[in-house]
Amino acid sequence: MEDESYNYDVLIVGTGNAATCAALAALDNKVRVGVIEKAPQRDRGGNSALTMHMRFVYNGIDDLRPLVKNMPEAELQKQIARLPHRTESEIWDEFMRTTNGQVDEAMLQVHVAESLPTVHWLAAKGHDWVPTGNVGDNILMMNGGGYGLQQRSLAMLESGGATFHYETTAMELLQDAGGRVCGVRALTPQGFATFDAKAVVLACGGFEANAEMRTRYLGPGWDMVKVRGVPFNTGDGLRMALDIGALPHGSWSTCHASPQDIAMADSTVPSAYAMGASTVDENNRYMYPYSILVNVHGERFADESEDTRGKTYAKMGGAILRQPGGIAFQIMDAKIRKREMYFASYSRATTAKADTLEKLAQEIDVNAANLVNTVREFNAAVQPGDYKPDRLKLDGKGTKGISPAKSNYALPIDEPPFEAWPCRCGITFTYGGLKIDPKTAQVQHVSGRGIPGLYAAGEMVGGLFVGNYPSGSGMMAGAVFGRVAGIHAGKAASN
Repeated sequence: MEDESYNYDVLIVGTGNAATCAALAALDNKVRVGVIEKAPQRDRGGNSALTMHMRFVYNGIDDLRPLVKNMPEAELQKQIARLPHRTESEIWDEFMRTTNGQVDEAMLQVHVAESLPTVHWLAAKGHDWVPTGNVGDNILMMNGGGYGLQQRSLAMLESGGATFHYETTAMELLQDAGGRVCGVRALTPQGFATFDAKAVVLACGGFEANAEMRTRYLGPGWDMVKVRGVPFNTGDGLRMALDIGALPHGSWSTCHASPQDIAMADSTVPSAYAMGASTVDENNRYMYPYSILVNVHGERFADESEDTRGKTYAKMGGAILRQPGGIAFQIMDAKIRKREMYFASYSRATTAKADTLEKLAQEIDVNAANLVNTVREFNAAVQPGDYKPDRLKLDGKGTKGISPAKSNYALPIDEPPFEAWPCRCGITFTYGGLKIDPKTAQVQHVSGRGIPGLYAAGEMVGGLFVGNYPSGSGMMAGAVFGRVAGIHAGKAASN
């Protein structure tokens, strides 16, 4: 029996932010767009529901005005006063610092230059931004967070004429005699189907939900890590592309992994966010810059505040995984808890509380003598100075004479009751991916030339992130290169 067949000008694989941006840009070229998605319709949207931010260049208030609706000028002025600009050179330096200079500079050049035009393009499509409040280190967030962004983008695509196929798993890239990608063979609930297309955009995520691939590329211990995001990103697109000779690129041995509640679920589907963007924080445990982190032996193992939370959280999960049992505890006292009121919203946090450190150690099954000694040494090492916790700025109030040091936000832990949040590593996405031409998003072949008809964007693309990343950069990269991919796929299909 022959496969059921469909025909489009541009076929998009995936429905996350990168995929929807590619589809929107392709529709701008007046071509027929088809979208295939592994998940059921209720859980479409990929990992994009997990975040609230895009980290983009802006040089002042005039760059932000097109992004906000119904915000009084005084409120916008107040927001920008906290972070008056984020210039191209500043974002460049952030990437260099968080990746230890290992970023693909050609990729970064396009990412930086196109970030502001891309968010303005999204705003012109109907998206808007609102004040962030106390979340992350960006001053504006997408209205409704990533979940809201995706719901709007998907509605735009439906009204714009794109055709969706859900519960459809891409299995194989099809090529003509000249090597041009001309479609995808996929598995649907009814059986195999062929999706013919003049151009294909792969935007179906990394391999974070594939235990075998995590172990193969990230190393021992990663097979048992829980997935912060969707269970659908099992490396299908990467496997298909590598099978036809696509060139691997970037850091396949590192990933975005953050501190999550010890009781987190195995994965999270987008429909879980239908109640609103605030639920994104349900499992996140980001008190660590203002507390101390200890392992099951009661010992500190990392500088909790070497930089702002937005530039450290994506690597802190890996540091936790390397501890005995892959577990750590965020330890704080009453005065720290009172000052960091934002974290009161973590109402579902697994927690332990006691009037003494010894009793707290018993509650969390940590060596009491070690925990007491760790806190005593930490308290003695805290240097004088003004404690000025700020998600946007470092305060320089650190420790001296202990290792690891705590570089900022250091306060003695001495006011009961004492509290502990047990946490584990949760993987969000993998950093290794495919090599693309940054200016066109065309996938590159191991032979050194582009693969005709094949484009990629989002977490499938390697080169930007190595070991760490600045908060909001994944969504921004997905939008930038998704748009680039859609533009050039649309042009290729029109020729």
